[in-house]
Amino acid sequence: MFKQSELKKLEDLYAESGNQLVVLYGPMNCEKEELIRSFIETKKHFYYRARKASAKEQLAMMGEEVAQKFDVRIQKNTYDEYFNRVKSGNPTKLVVVIDEFEHIAKKDPEFMESILKLKNRRLYPGPVMIILASSSIVWAEQDMDAVIGENAVKQLDARIKIPNLNFLEVVRVFPEFSVSDSIKIYGVLGGVPGYLKHWRKRKSFKQNICDLILSEDGYFFKMAEELVSSELRELSVYNTILMAIAKGENKLNDLYHYTGYSRPKISVYMKNLSQFDIIEKVVSFETGGWDNAKKGVYRIKDTYINFYYRFVYPHLSDLYMMSPEDFYDTYIEKELDDYLNRYFINVCMEYLSLLNQIRRLPLVVTKMGTWVGKTGNIDIIAQSADRQNIVGICNWEKEEFTLGMCKDLFDSMTKAKITSNHIYLFSATAFSPDVVELAKLDKRFELVDMKEL
Repeated sequence: MFKQSELKKLEDLYAESGNQLVVLYGPMNCEKEELIRSFIETKKHFYYRARKASAKEQLAMMGEEVAQKFDVRIQKNTYDEYFNRVKSGNPTKLVVVIDEFEHIAKKDPEFMESILKLKNRRLYPGPVMIILASSSIVWAEQDMDAVIGENAVKQLDARIKIPNLNFLEVVRVFPEFSVSDSIKIYGVLGGVPGYLKHWRKRKSFKQNICDLILSEDGYFFKMAEELVSSELRELSVYNTILMAIAKGENKLNDLYHYTGYSRPKISVYMKNLSQFDIIEKVVSFETGGWDNAKKGVYRIKDTYINFYYRFVYPHLSDLYMMSPEDFYDTYIEKELDDYLNRYFINVCMEYLSLLNQIRRLPLVVTKMGTWVGKTGNIDIIAQSADRQNIVGICNWEKEEFTLGMCKDLFDSMTKAKITSNHIYLFSATAFSPDVVELAKLDKRFELVDMKEL
């Protein structure tokens, strides 16, 4: 279920002449292992998964696996010897994968020294591709360079971060579902491959939520807090901040008043959450109406964590006392459409991006974003290099898209000081007859419904 584009990147690197050193990383549940399995399946390879162990024990475990894999006798028990004894058995390129390599690199500097010797043909004469893999985004992006050293950093041929699936790829995972149903799943689990494989296609949306999230034996029951605490300390502080953001306290000053924490303390924790890809700061698309825009708001970027802190965490007492079905009916069902509107906007942006790639938009878009006003928003602004605009507004929850929504859009465009000859109206439901008539008379408007999506 991993992205095929990442497999192609590995294959392209493998096809290059000479030796390659690659860092491959992504969050837990990104299906990194499945990607590696698929890549090395038909190639001569050695795969070792590092454990949290002492440097001595790590060395012994890898030695045992090298001896077993290649039927050789190990004598010196050094990384130099291990990489000297690996072999492909023919002229084809050998792939050496050290998974969760941070567990070795952080404790034993000799490991990276041997890796560089291996790349530079000082241990193994044949062609070799070395993949150092990790499930720690924070470590790979913040600490790795200092740990492996400047010399190793200079010799990296690629750093590949495994991204989540986009919406189109999620739709392909569930071809039997409607676009609307796929958006609901996307709004709960995001595009995380390891999450999506647990969704049961024969069960309803509600039953999946009840079984997977709201039941004590469900796969996701404690997932959100475990994800936050896996690399971040002081869970109580992060819980408080995340619940506040989920409630709509999305500016630094709002968080200061809501939590009681000092502004410097909040800033530090927000930086940590951002580095871990849990939150993001949304800055309004640059227009002439800066005075009417919010100067930057925080929101929870990780989709499942967002769902959990919006619907589950605030009601944990009832979660343990109520049946999953009653909890869903009480706390989730009524607010779900309001919550999903943000993800519908994301889907509409992706739709425009795809049209842009195949040159089916009225202009070539070079950047896209959202304008967040002090009163009113513009869901989508897509702009060309010569500053021509496409403006979009998205309706997920209302029974139909109305003229009133068009008026609200024009009010927001005035505040944002932006004009456009191309206005895309997206609706997950229907368009009112007067909006349909407006689009016939005014060629600026393009109506996009779920069938088109």
